[in-house]
Amino acid sequence: MKFFEKKNCDICGKKIGLMGNRKLDDGNLCKDCTKDLSPFFSDRRRSTVQDIKNQLAYREENKQEVARFNATRTLGRGTKVILDEDAQKFIVSSSKSWKNENPDVMNFSQVTGCNLQIDEDQEEIKYKDKEERDVSYNPRRFKFKYNFWLTINVNHDYFDEIKFKINNSTIEIEPLQTGRMQIFMPTGGADTGRTNAEYRQCEEIAEEIREALLEVRANVREDIAAANAPKVAQTCPLCGATTTADAHGRCEFCGGSLMQ
Repeated sequence: MKFFEKKNCDICGKKIGLMGNRKLDDGNLCKDCTKDLSPFFSDRRRSTVQDIKNQLAYREENKQEVARFNATRTLGRGTKVILDEDAQKFIVSSSKSWKNENPDVMNFSQVTGCNLQIDEDQEEIKYKDKEERDVSYNPRRFKFKYNFWLTINVNHDYFDEIKFKINNSTIEIEPLQTGRMQIFMPTGGADTGRTNAEYRQCEEIAEEIREALLEVRANVREDIAAANAPKVAQTCPLCGATTTADAHGRCEFCGGSLMQ
């Protein structure tokens, strides 16, 4: 039956196994070629064969960017935001050997936003009565679970956001016995979360990443705006000529500094 007929990958031409096909808008993609796409790319089904070929060409060029990338600052835990402050670039990777993983190298100026989302789930704590039935406490008691998700919005050809979890494992907070008859009863939200050291550390990590990315983005955009601003004619204090500063802030006639 044609339904079970093996197909060829429209990128590399290899035969695709029965469970290995990844559908494109106008063709088929094998698992091996899929692995070479950006880990942040999620729009495969609406992509054409040519779209995928273009992205794979970009990913091949990105390997050269990774080779030139010089990490000067690392933020985060399992998944890290790594900055190359000299080149004004950054990557996001969870791999210790990220140079071998071909992470997407992006410019600071590509960042358009950075937002933290804290997911909270609650689970009621019950006890067994004499008949081994689950019974609610009075007042009811709950265990709260928290996960921190950071989303970096970017202006990129193949994806528009990078979302990852800050905490390595779910943070759990239960009622605490503070005395023979006294029990701390968490009610959820930030007030409950911040009673936990791990919760507070994750908040700090997320804020550090957010501030770092938004600060470097602002600095780069200010530099770009300054470079594109129209040059203003000045009188050179050394030779008296009316001139505009060159790229180094010097007079075009005598080479003297125009910086005040």
